[in-house]
This record gives sequence, structure tokens and C-alpha cells, in this order.
Amino acid sequence: MTLPSDDPAAGASAGGTGGASGARGGAGVAVEAERAPDAPSRPRLERLTAAYGRVEARLHEPRIRRTLEIAAPVAIMTVAAIARLTALGHPHQLVFDETYYVKEGWSMWQLGYEGEWGEEANEAFEAGDASGLTSEPDYVVHPPLGKWIIGMAMAVFGMTDPFWWRLPSALAGIAMVGLTYAIARGMLRSIAFASLAALWLAIDGFAIVMSRTALLDGMLALFVLAGAGALLLDRRGSPARTVRALAEGPRRFLAAVWSRPWIIVAGVLLGAACATKWSGAAFLALFGPWIVLMDALDRRRAGFRRPWLSTLLLQAPASVVLLVGPALVVYVASYAGWFDGGWGSQLALERADLRWGGLLAWVPLGLQSLWMYHAQQLGFHVGLDKDHPYQSPAVEWLWLGRPTAFESATTEAGVWWITALPNLLTWYAGVLVIGVLLFWLGRALDRRAGFLLVAIAAGYLPWLAFPDRTIFFFYAIVFLPFMLIGLAYALQLLVGRYRPPVPVAAVPGAAVVGAAVVEAVGADASAGSSKPGTPGGLPHFEMADASAGSSAPATPGAPPHFEMADASARLDADVAAAIPHHAPHRRRTRRLRLRRWEDDVERRAAGWTVIAVLVIVSIAVALWFLPVAYGIAMPEPQIRLRYWPPSPIWP
Repeated sequence: MTLPSDDPAAGASAGGTGGASGARGGAGVAVEAERAPDAPSRPRLERLTAAYGRVEARLHEPRIRRTLEIAAPVAIMTVAAIARLTALGHPHQLVFDETYYVKEGWSMWQLGYEGEWGEEANEAFEAGDASGLTSEPDYVVHPPLGKWIIGMAMAVFGMTDPFWWRLPSALAGIAMVGLTYAIARGMLRSIAFASLAALWLAIDGFAIVMSRTALLDGMLALFVLAGAGALLLDRRGSPARTVRALAEGPRRFLAAVWSRPWIIVAGVLLGAACATKWSGAAFLALFGPWIVLMDALDRRRAGFRRPWLSTLLLQAPASVVLLVGPALVVYVASYAGWFDGGWGSQLALERADLRWGGLLAWVPLGLQSLWMYHAQQLGFHVGLDKDHPYQSPAVEWLWLGRPTAFESATTEAGVWWITALPNLLTWYAGVLVIGVLLFWLGRALDRRAGFLLVAIAAGYLPWLAFPDRTIFFFYAIVFLPFMLIGLAYALQLLVGRYRPPVPVAAVPGAAVVGAAVVEAVGADASAGSSKPGTPGGLPHFEMADASAGSSAPATPGAPPHFEMADASARLDADVAAAIPHHAPHRRRTRRLRLRRWEDDVERRAAGWTVIAVLVIVSIAVALWFLPVAYGIAMPEPQIRLRYWPPSPIWP
């Protein structure tokens, strides 16, 4: 059969049996002539896309994936360790609130509680002299666990070297990077995007400063992040656990699950967060309702009768007990040393008029004293409104209105600053991503987006309730990892997921029913219908040979065979013709659109190009602001360029 051609010369010169090939050649020349203007650019783009596809497929080979599963987190944590441990003893002085927490940490391991220090204790302590510590209890306003941890290294190696003051905080910062990778890896199911989140935390100037300074907030952020990871591990087996409870329960309405060890672990970790700083209680307050909501959704899917009511009446109390009970035990246990001489520990013993009576008279006097002490601490925190040059209301955090400068000095080498300044690119992108997560939660009811938003809200929203209180930006370290995981998740939604190549029909509508091909063919065979030349109803697809322009005849009694030349187009056409095509449901159409988008290699290649640019720029930003993270002395004009936000007034 001869194909028509618009080029008569090509058809005439072909002649005889070569007419078809000559016509195809002429048509090819015409097509090439039409595409001539795009010839220089299209092959280059196609080559780059093909190269990306080969690299992508190579990276998803099992052997390489197993290597990356280990190499990626190890490499990122190595970067984090180098960034946090290098010159950790600089500066050789108490920085910012280290004046409280380092000395109190030393006191905890000497007395069991926070003792008072004598005059000029800072200078003496920096010189390695801790003789200024007295046994007189000191009034403090934060729980003791974080100070116990800060003092651990000093208890073993001494307090003369600032390296030991800050080592626990540095180790906590390194552990945060590892936990960020692990949580992102579990949530996003991607080594690459988990690596992005962890890498951005590893090089973030804010996280580095908080890891290189002996403050409570680094410990708080570690416990919160670990507690969130434990809750996600509880979610991993929750649907199956709910189904088993439904099958084993005597009545569907009365089934409650108590065997949830990861919620207990989460309670211990979040209790440790509260025992470090009270702001950890916000995560208990918001993670609790999140657990209840997830339990209700699981019960609804499993088929429980009245799932919402049964969750509120039965499962919610069980979950709250499993979460809050261990947290309360850990919190009270952290005050073990305080009961033996801490400030206010003898208040109920010394003041009989303050003791509880009636139904609460049985409460031990030590616990009554602890309650009274907490009432005084609460009054301090609520009424704290003393002006500070670097205070920053929570509403300003979003645009970095006033990052906290921890320390500065002028030396012969120049001026140095230590400022808790995040990476500008990832911070502002993370703020924008909060809106993306809200949109994705509303559009798809995505549980991952919901969890990240709950964590960010727990770390940020409570501070908005105290606009007149003295607040600092460095409190935001507690939700920074969740913001970076959210940024990685938003990029994953943009790029799409890699799917191993499979023979999926490309004809519109075929993808919808592609999974039902075998079922449809089996039904057709059982009904006794068959195509000519295919006994027994087995389908037979005749594949056209594009080069010869012919089709192979059917062989009666033979099994189905496929002649693979130009197979995909004919196979798709036959599948589409064999299976009735129904207009897909609106939601299914949306899923198909999303799947085609995710399977687009060009989009993934373009997306990863953008991500590569973001990584390079974020590294450049980190290097530019590196001097204000490490306190590196520079000439004053150069250090001014690294002050943020830019200001003509030198602070």
C-alpha cells in the first residue's frame, strides 16, 4: 500500500515496490523542513531531559537506593556536626542567657537545685572559678530538666572550658538534624526531599547559633521533634490496629485501644519538653486533639457505629491518659532535686496557713509547695514586660523584624556579632509554604499538611496571645524543623513523584480502566465471546508492522501473540476499543490529571533544576551570613552588611 505524499517528485522517483518507503521519506523531509527553525533547541532539551531520566532511573535502582538510605543521612549529619562543633568554645565568655543556664546547670550537679551566686560570678566562672556558688536556693522561672542536661558535660569534664558548657546543646542540634531527616523520610517517602529538609536545617544560621549556645530552647526543640516523631510512629499502625479492635471488641461502640506504646513514648518526650520550658505544653495541648481527630477518622473508615461519639467517649480518654499521664510523671520527676532544698520547696511546711484543706488535704506538702511555686512562676511569665533592645513580638517573626543578637564585641581584628538569624531564603520560603499547606489541607484534606500545620501552630500561635510580653525571636527554633519539612513537602508536590516505568495505556480513558483489563477480558471469555481466530475467547491483538505496512494474520488455535513493532499505539487502541469507556468521575479525573503530571519527566527535570538553584542559593546565603553565626571578627563596614534587617542605624 502506498502512502499519499505531497511531493510528486518523491513519489515518482520511488517507483515499484519502493513507492511506500519513498513516500514516507518525502513526508519525513517535509516534516523536518517544517521543524527546521526549532532544530537547534529541541534536541538539546530532549537530550537534557533524557539524561535526567537516565540519572533518575539509575538512582532508583535497589542497590543505589540502599546505599543512599545510609549515605544521605550520614553525610548530612556530618555536615551538621562540623557546623556545630567547630570552635565551639568561642567566645570564651557567657553569651546572652548562658549567664543563667550554664551556671544553673553547674549548680544542679553540685547541689541538686539552682543555688545563688556571689558578686561578679560571671567573670570568675569564665576564668574557671566556681567558688561563687552558695547553697542558698535561687529563685528561677524555668523547670530544671534542661539545666540538668546542660550541666552533664561539665559534671564529667569540668567547667573551665566553654566547649563543655555548650557540648550538650551542640549534640542536641545534631540530633535535631537526624530527627528531621527521619521524620521527613517517613512522611514524604523520599530520600531526596528528606535530605533537602535535613540539609537546610544543618546549614541554617539560626539552628547553628542555637546549637552553639547553652540555652534551653535547643533542648526544648529536640524533645518536641522527637515527640512528634513518636506520634507519627503511632500513626503508622493505627488503621490496622483500629480494624483489629473492631473485630475483637464485643460491641463496635465500646471498643477502645490501650496498647499504643508510641503514644506513651510521645508523652514521655513531650513531658520532657514541658520540664525544659513551659512552652512545650502547647504541643501537648494541640497534639492531643490531633490524636483524637485521627482516631475518629480511623474508626469512621473501619466501620464503627457512631465513630465520632465513640471516639470522644471512649478512645479520646484512653489516648489522653496515655499521652498526658507519662508527661505529668516526667515533669514532676524532673523536680526531684528541688524537693530537697530548692527555692520554695519548704513553703507548705513553713506556712501552715497556706496548706490545702478539705478534699485536697491528703496531697503531700512537697507537691503543695511545688504548686505554690508554679503559681509564682506563672505570675512572673505573664507579667514580664521589661523592655529589651532585641525583643520581638511574635507577629514580627514572619518577616524577621528583629532577630536576636546574642553577643557582640569590638576587638583589634574588627567587630564580631553572634545573631540568631535564619537562612533568609528558606525562612521566607517556609513562611509562604504555610499558606501552601493550608491550601493543600483544605483542598485534599491532606493529613501530612495538617500535622505540620498543627506543629507550627503549637510553636507560634501561643506567643500571639501575649503582645505586650517581652518575647524574643529565638523562641521560633521549636517549629523551624517543621517549617523546613513543609518546604520540602511543597516542593515534592510541585515536582511530583518518580514512578518506575510500566506499560500503562496512553489513550485517553484507557488509564482509568487499565487496571480492569484482565477482569474485563476474563468476563468476556466466560461469556463465550471471542475474536475471530482466537479460540476460547482469549484476546488476540494484531500488531501492524510499521516498516512493512502489513499486519500478521491470526493463527487459529494459537495462544495470543504480539508482534512488537509499533506495538504500543495499536495495543492502546485495542484496549480502548475492547473496554467500554465511561466518563470518569470528577474526582477520578482529577487523580488522573495528577498522575499524568507526576509522570511527566520534563516537569520533574525542570522542578529539580529549580530545587538545585534553591540549594545553591541557600548555601551561598549561609556562607554570606556565616560570620554572624560564629562570631567571626570583620571590619565594621563588612559586618554592617550582614546585619538583618538592613538598617542605616547601627544597633
